[in-house]
This record gives sequence, C-alpha cells and structure tokens, in this order.
Amino acid sequence: MNALRLPLAVALALGVTISGFALAAKPSVVILATGGTIAGAQAEGQDAGYKSGSFQVQDLTKAVPKLGELADISGEQVVNIGSQDMNNEVWLNLAKRLHEVLARPDVDAVVITHGTDTMEETGYFLSLVTRSNKPVVMVGSMRPATATGADGPANLYNGVAVAVHPGARGRGVLVLVNDEIHYAREATKTNTTQLDTFKSPNRGKAGMTNAGRVYFYDPLATKHSSASVFSVDGLSELPRVEIFYAHANMGREYIDHCVALKCQGIVLAGVGDGNATKAAVSGLQDAVKRGVAVVRSSRTNSGITDRNVELNDDELGTVASMELNPQKARVLLMLGLTKTADPKKLQEFFNEY
Repeated sequence: MNALRLPLAVALALGVTISGFALAAKPSVVILATGGTIAGAQAEGQDAGYKSGSFQVQDLTKAVPKLGELADISGEQVVNIGSQDMNNEVWLNLAKRLHEVLARPDVDAVVITHGTDTMEETGYFLSLVTRSNKPVVMVGSMRPATATGADGPANLYNGVAVAVHPGARGRGVLVLVNDEIHYAREATKTNTTQLDTFKSPNRGKAGMTNAGRVYFYDPLATKHSSASVFSVDGLSELPRVEIFYAHANMGREYIDHCVALKCQGIVLAGVGDGNATKAAVSGLQDAVKRGVAVVRSSRTNSGITDRNVELNDDELGTVASMELNPQKARVLLMLGLTKTADPKKLQEFFNEY
C-alpha cells in the first residue's frame, strides 16, 4: 500500500515513510519525582504555609495534559519530601536511579522534580556524578500546586520542552524555573518567595524558554557529566563535610568540635574573599594539621575566592573554592574526598569543576 494514501494518524502509528522521510517517534522522557513545593498543598486556599510532597508524580503530569504533545512521558516517585530534608542517602539513591534510567536505550532524557531550597546542591551533585550526555533537567516551583497562580505546571511543561531539545544534550544538569534555564553549577536561590529566585551570578544563564520554545546561550566551560571523574559506583555513604558561616566575633569552638566529631572536611563561608576572625582561622589551620580538608568560600555568593588572597592558602594548607558558593563547595569537597585528601589535588578539582 502506498504510504501517501494512509491516513496520517495510521501512518504515524506504523512509522512508515512519507515522501522519502521517516516519521520520527516522539522522544521518551522519564520524570523522577522527589517532592518539594511543586508537589505541595495548602491546608486552606489562601494559606502562605503548605506541606511539601503532598502529590505524586502522576498528579503532576495530569495537571499538564499537553506534556504528551512534547514526548512520551513516564514517571516514578523516588522520594516525596521537602528539599530541606535532602540528605546524602537520598542523593546517592537518586544518582544511582538516574544512572540506570539514562542507560536505557529507550530513554532520551530525564526531568527531575525537586524542591527549590536545595535544588542547586542536588543539581550540582548530579552534574558531577552523572556520566551521561543525555539531557537532565531539574524543575521546581515557588508556589504549591494548590495555590492561585501555581507556577509548577508551566515549569514542568517548559522543563520537558528543554529536555527534548537537541541543544540540551551534553550541557550537564540544567535547572528550569520561571522561564529561565540555568546550569546547576551556576544556579543559586536568591529570594525566599519570588518566582525569579534563581540567578546565575557569575557566568550567567544557560538560556530561556517561552511557551515551550527553547533558546540556549553559551555552553558550560567547566567539567561535568561524561568529562567528570566522579561517580557514585560503590559508594554507600559520603564523607562528612560541614559549613561554618563567618561573622563578627566568630570563635573557633565549633570548628574544634567538628574536628572532635571526626569531620573529614570543613567549608568556610567566609566574609568578603573567604576570610574570618583570627580565632577562626587559627582553628581552621589546626584542623588542617589534624587531617581535615578545609575550603575557603564566601558568604557573598558571587565572585571568585581565589588562592592566597586575604589569606595565604599555601601556608594554611587550605583550598580556595574559586567560583563555588559554600553549599556547592561542600558538594565538590565531599566528592573530592572520595578520591583524595591531598589539598593540592583538591584545589585542582575546584579549578576544573
């Protein structure tokens, strides 16, 4: 039978060739749901408060019926929590499940729904341990699913549109909120309630969306995905790394306590260019002498914390976080410590990733 005489719907179903061109099947996208505000519900319609993770992944996809026009969608619930409760165990399980899904030949891309509070940390972690160049897009919302003007459905629709776009391949883990695409490495949450909370203060956005249309900007220059040396293979836990927030009159007591608890790493969220009081710096130097890896970052959340500026890293034995804010410096330090405790090698990781 001549394919040109078949009704279009039948031709699509059979995958036959029309005018010499094969009719391509829709891409396959798996949604891995973890909870968060995008799955949250208010007790009352006007309540500012809400419970994260009230809805399942099937509820989220049903709220966006046009998703099926973009891709063949399937989903699974990995966890259902507020992202303030994200922890190392969930990260490891999510990363391993993501690896399994991406390895399937019938899967073209993955979208992860996630709370916005720690999305930047989860996203950066996944960008370092996911050895696939298939698109991975993280989607969240600032308003719960039951709110007037809920932003979750639009973000989920645009997230899938980004995931199936050819330009998303090889860009590492992306974050999609409020029509803006960010690299997980660059994105940071900057506002408690506003829809445009995510910014990429150092290198800028990865792109933008407009009603499902996708526009990409420059690719990410640092190592990620298939170029990364990090993996969760064989890992059942991650090294303990804590963050200490610098402030006026900061002491060293909590730093000493962290060392006594056998922390393997400390990140300083320092004032200015990664600085702290003399007492705190003395505590950090002693921590290094006792085998604890120490990374200097900045509480300003933008700019570069470079080596030997304000503090002498060569003398202290500390590592400079470069562009990474404290929460992301913690992620890289944890993974770095699965490879080495040598501060020189750790510094190479911070220079490259």
